[in-house]
Amino acid sequence: MNEQKAVNITWHETRVDRTAREQLSGHRGAVIWFTGLSASGKSTVANEVDHLLHAQGKKTYVLDGDNVRHGLNKNLGFSAEDRAENIRRIGEVAKLFVDSGTFALTAFISPYSADRQQARELMEEGEFVEVYVNASLETCESRDPKGLYAKARAGEIKGFTGIDDPYEAPETAELVLDADEKGIEELAAEVVEFLELNGYLSL
Repeated sequence: MNEQKAVNITWHETRVDRTAREQLSGHRGAVIWFTGLSASGKSTVANEVDHLLHAQGKKTYVLDGDNVRHGLNKNLGFSAEDRAENIRRIGEVAKLFVDSGTFALTAFISPYSADRQQARELMEEGEFVEVYVNASLETCESRDPKGLYAKARAGEIKGFTGIDDPYEAPETAELVLDADEKGIEELAAEVVEFLELNGYLSL
């Protein structure tokens, strides 16, 4: 699926380089990759972090799993192959944001370790910050805002992560959030604090 099909193409360098774009932003570009089960709080935390960073004058953009499937990835389903292609495309889009000196906040279940690793490998060292929004299956099922777990349990949805399809939890995430015990504002503050302490918010 990753085969280069286009021929007779040439990479064109831009006159405005990465360094110049980051200087304009006043901070480094990076992808903050939120991963976790459905209903763990990924999108909500990502949007709260987006709000907090925007208030500080940082350049940010949220790439949300459902939103992207309305457009860029509307032709993909939820098979293992389509999930892999979904994440591959998002990784490439996130890389463009990073190159522009922007924080790309991605909120995708991204259940397979290999797919997340592939996205990481697209970036330079330190540009990929994996944030595991760690909420138990029990917690996520109790929330179930879209009713998806109920449908999966009833057999109406096949291949649903956590029910009849695996979720491979990160083993070396840069940051693990306790989404069972803590609220959204506290979790978002932890992400911003991590970025501050590790030098992402300034040059």
